[in-house]
Amino acid sequence: MSYNILIIEDEENIARVLQLELEFEGYQVDIAYTGTSGLIKYREGSFDLILLDLMLPEMHGLDVLKRIRATEQATPVILLTAKSEVEDKVKGLDLGANDYVTKPFEIDELLARIRNFIRFAKSQSAVLPLADNDTHLLSYGQLSIHEQTREVLYFEESIDLTPREYDLLLYLLKHPKQVLTREQILEAVWGFDYFGDTNVVDVYIRYLRQKLGSVNSTAIIKTVRGVGYALKESTHET
Repeated sequence: MSYNILIIEDEENIARVLQLELEFEGYQVDIAYTGTSGLIKYREGSFDLILLDLMLPEMHGLDVLKRIRATEQATPVILLTAKSEVEDKVKGLDLGANDYVTKPFEIDELLARIRNFIRFAKSQSAVLPLADNDTHLLSYGQLSIHEQTREVLYFEESIDLTPREYDLLLYLLKHPKQVLTREQILEAVWGFDYFGDTNVVDVYIRYLRQKLGSVNSTAIIKTVRGVGYALKESTHET
């Protein structure tokens, strides 16, 4: 099966190199050189992954990302960034980007990330049940997630999560009371080919705790020292 990738990149040399490499790997590739044309191509086409530059003419990459995520959360988006764009990287991840690579990047690393995100996205869509919507509802204690709508409720209050925070919480919820190592979480949520540090798990656990804690101060995500994390109802643990 051939997968479709949209490249939104204003530097024609970079876009062309990416196109050649991706087509050599068997992907179908479309290119847009401005933010506006990229958004139009996204809306008119069907893509399995998007490579999105941040510094684009006509419309900034973050604005393109906002509009994509206002439509849907499923299509993986990898940001192409410059080393100096640290603040934009953070904003991009908060807005729902799945990952970023910094220019100049190693093409083999980028290809590995692309394979990983497409594989993960397809595996997620493949396991969705076809029965009544109630089969999508997962609950533990006062926490519930509806997989089809991606709605998260904690003590009956809606929690607004980024896509990565949602995936992390969903994974914890699917394994209640089970102690999960950082390596297990990385492989399940970020993917087997993730190249970053395991500290990213700690960062996103902190994000989740802050958002859940704004509704109820009871800590439902427990730290198991020296091992990892577990989703457990309130006990005397810390």
